[in-house]
Amino acid sequence: MGGDEATRVRQGACETTSPEVLWALAHDPSVTVRASLAMNPALPDEIGALLAADTDARVRTILGRKLSTLTPNLSGQDRQRAQSDAVANLTAMVADAALRVRINLAEAVKHLPDGPRDIVLRLAHDPAVMVCEPVIRFSPMLTSEDLVTLIATDPPQTTILAVANRPRIDAAVSDAVAGVGDSAAVQALLSNPTAQIREATLDALAAQSEQQAGWQAPLVNRPHLPPRAQRMLAEIVTGNLLETLAARRDIDPKVARLVSAALGSQRPPPPPPPAAGEDRQERARAQALQRKGMIGDAAIVDALRRNAGVEATAMLAVKADVPVAVIERACALRSAKGMVSLAWKAGLSVETSVVLQVALAHLTPDLVMRPVQEGVFPLSDDEMRWQLAFLDVPDRSARAWTPGHVAE
Repeated sequence: MGGDEATRVRQGACETTSPEVLWALAHDPSVTVRASLAMNPALPDEIGALLAADTDARVRTILGRKLSTLTPNLSGQDRQRAQSDAVANLTAMVADAALRVRINLAEAVKHLPDGPRDIVLRLAHDPAVMVCEPVIRFSPMLTSEDLVTLIATDPPQTTILAVANRPRIDAAVSDAVAGVGDSAAVQALLSNPTAQIREATLDALAAQSEQQAGWQAPLVNRPHLPPRAQRMLAEIVTGNLLETLAARRDIDPKVARLVSAALGSQRPPPPPPPAAGEDRQERARAQALQRKGMIGDAAIVDALRRNAGVEATAMLAVKADVPVAVIERACALRSAKGMVSLAWKAGLSVETSVVLQVALAHLTPDLVMRPVQEGVFPLSDDEMRWQLAFLDVPDRSARAWTPGHVAE
């Protein structure tokens, strides 16, 4: 019979497998394959008779227990006991099965609303992440108590991460994850938008986020954030995260005032107006180029490639119709959102906005805002207008034209 053992296990347990394939599987050298075949509810009688004489007692027992549940003269209690014995035999075999077979079994049962609960629990406690994760993440058979008990057994970090990423976990499970004290697991929990987390737990985690920087972004972006946690974060986070906190629809009015003051303190004082020097000369050149229609994506990117930062700044300022000081302020704040918004106002492409963030504002790759899809800015128009207002740019409504892609 072709295929690996995991494939043959799946074929043996499947009710739609053809009788010819089932007959071949009944002669399979793997006892796990033959055991899965014995559990198949659609097993033909002639193949059942063959398995009844199997050389392995476990296969014979599983088949016998399964068949005994169909016997009319058994009481309900006897049928339940017989089925339980059959599951116990198969569960014991799962413990001895090769990794690839356990992985296959986990994939087979992870979405089942009912089935052999003992097997699901054993797979959830499996030390191999490829086995336990799909069951922990998705099995509807696992209860809140099961998950809390699982965490209490001091499992590997991968198991706790799987619980933290499970959709719609309740507050008791979230408390158990947070109580372990694993930084990566808490970050995963905070990033899980469907996880229920108590206000007191969020408050505690917000307080600890001063030492755990990785928690700050998921906290600021939590769907529901209590006012106490908002206040603590307003005193901790900076830069783009502070702007995100300020933009929350549910921000507490007192916190909003605190954030506004913090944002104001982050703005560097505007530089003195340039003398008749290089900056003024570059702006005059840029204005001349603008009158000739010669400032676009290619011209600005070319200046940046030549490391002509003053020239690129002047062209961007003229193209966006803003003072040079605004461009310098966005660069000083290292504001990815600010640079994206200035590129948008200038009618440049989103690809050019990426170049501006890296080459002009000197942002590291992990801080750069990139398009979520080709040609589309990563912020909404309202968000970009807000960013421009933050940089002291008056709202003069829409852009003049729709950009193309950066020229090669």
